[in-house]
Amino acid sequence: MSHKGDLSNFRKSYEKGLISDDFKNFNPFFIFENWFEEAKQDKSILEPNAMTLSTVSLDFSPKSRIVLLKKFSSIGFTFFTNYDSNKGKSISNNNNVCLNFYWPSLEKQIIIKGNASKISENESEDYFKSRPFGSKIGAIASNQSEVIENREFLEKKFREANNLYNKINPQRPENWGGYLVKPLLFEFWQGRKNRLHDRLEFIYEGNIWNANRLSP
Repeated sequence: MSHKGDLSNFRKSYEKGLISDDFKNFNPFFIFENWFEEAKQDKSILEPNAMTLSTVSLDFSPKSRIVLLKKFSSIGFTFFTNYDSNKGKSISNNNNVCLNFYWPSLEKQIIIKGNASKISENESEDYFKSRPFGSKIGAIASNQSEVIENREFLEKKFREANNLYNKINPQRPENWGGYLVKPLLFEFWQGRKNRLHDRLEFIYEGNIWNANRLSP
């Protein structure tokens, strides 16, 4: 029998950090901001704002993909996309989503569950204006998640849009903008020796964050 797909011998010892019980007294947004700053300072992490977004489709099946966090505050976490994409349609049907940040070099992971809602058109407009020209054209040219014939079809649409908007200012498509994810749950995971990992959960209940340590 072939063992090419057997990964049972993969081993790693996690020894780069800890979560003390004192963390229970902190606001989860404060912990996120500090961990995110660590990730920003780590030269081996090229995109610390890359996060996995999980949604549930109309047929109740989950789907995950990587998107980029563009803003965060004590209110929530913002990313941008085409509202008519698969993720947009899923959120329109069921706005319960999950975000996941994983920074292997720090042996840290953050899971955030919450509700996603569209941000204001003015906020989406301001962000679209700040994007590089090529990114604006890409958003205009791509009907995200729609089936296309081939790569050349997409390249042709990009060239046409690029030629047009070299003469006039690119306008934000009405179906493109941001979502704000307001958290209801945070889980902070820190790798530890002997697989006794630290897991600290914060649940938003009655306008306060209640903290629990979880068994690894």
